[in-house]
Amino acid sequence: MRKSGKNSRLPYMIRSLVRTVAPTAGLRRRLPEVLAEVESRADRDYILARVDYYNKLQGTVSLPPDAPTLGDFTLRGNRSAYFFDAHEYTRWFDPSLRWMYLFGDVTHVPDCPTIVKSRPIRGDNAHSVLLNLDKVRHFTFLRDTIPFTTKADRAIFRGHIIDKPHRIRFMELYHGHPRVSAGIISPTPQFPAAWVERPITLWDHLTYKYILAIEGNDVASNLKWIMSSNSLAVMPRPTYETWFMEGTLQPGVHYVEIAPDYSDLIEQMDYYTAHPAEAEAIITAAHAYIDQFRDPRRERLISLLVLEKYFEQTDQK
Repeated sequence: MRKSGKNSRLPYMIRSLVRTVAPTAGLRRRLPEVLAEVESRADRDYILARVDYYNKLQGTVSLPPDAPTLGDFTLRGNRSAYFFDAHEYTRWFDPSLRWMYLFGDVTHVPDCPTIVKSRPIRGDNAHSVLLNLDKVRHFTFLRDTIPFTTKADRAIFRGHIIDKPHRIRFMELYHGHPRVSAGIISPTPQFPAAWVERPITLWDHLTYKYILAIEGNDVASNLKWIMSSNSLAVMPRPTYETWFMEGTLQPGVHYVEIAPDYSDLIEQMDYYTAHPAEAEAIITAAHAYIDQFRDPRRERLISLLVLEKYFEQTDQK
């Protein structure tokens, strides 16, 4: 992790590139043994519940006749974190298996079963099968040593706002407010120059009791590191989710919920400042929620089982 608080991309890229040239035949031979491990684990039911959460396919669901094979999925033209994160697990499977994938900030449900990073929480989202993609950006955790009660009794928001009307609305409401440090992180001609703030690190955010997690194109990418800190994540109820299972987060338990129009932000801040024990309980629950993602071996097993189920439900196993 670099001084900014963000994950360092260079070691990630080196590991990922080495993985793309490593032999895979041994992995495919080991796969049945690795998947069978789940049956002897004490957390078996938890693992299978997460697999079914990410992959909600039931019965046999067909893929289009022109669906590409895993063997078609190569480094050429795919040098993104999405490729590397998907390839980390697809390389365990027979390259003749077919799949559909859609990279980027996906806010709709595809017409056929598709591997995605994000999906809408509400409605029938079974065709959106989640993998932990672009995790070097999204899965950042911090070690915060500042107690909640000693932090500044203010809220902070930093982010891009172009083509994000909900974030623009927040800036219109709270820029210049004495209790809120609201700023955008790059000059944009169509918005006031006064909205632009100097760049700060993730660590700099941790001096504030309240940190806004406002959805961007899909999820709020800062939510994970906020919930790993001793500050409170403050946000409207999420509408999109990723591997982080934002749809399972409970307001008042894991984060502070505010209205979609942000109108009650100051009221909620005042409440938790006056009730620090309740704020500490949310922080404790947020840390416990984060902890479920810290076991690399289990995360690998869940990812492989999600793909195994995908190939089974598309009648390929």
